[in-house]
Amino acid sequence: MTPDTAPPDGDFSKLVDEQLELAAARIPAVQPAVVHPSPVDHEERQVPHPTLEDVLLGTAEPTPEMLEELAALQAAPELSEEELARQALADGGADGEPATPE
Repeated sequence: MTPDTAPPDGDFSKLVDEQLELAAARIPAVQPAVVHPSPVDHEERQVPHPTLEDVLLGTAEPTPEMLEELAALQAAPELSEEELARQALADGGADGEPATPE
């Protein structure tokens, strides 16, 4: 628009206000009970499980499952260098390419 064809500031502002009022008049009234469902209508969020990092930082207590898993890892025999190499070559990694083991 050129300055000659641009509407005066007040006219445009008035037009926008009128359009907003017309749109607001068409929106149906909302009942509060419909907007805010009762707790029965939806599932409650579960508390996230603590991670090992949370336990190590002292911000959470370890779960019995976590303690069992740690005990099983400590009781597992150490893998030899040959076994680690075999597992690395057998796993293609995220890209699934066996030529580039992870």
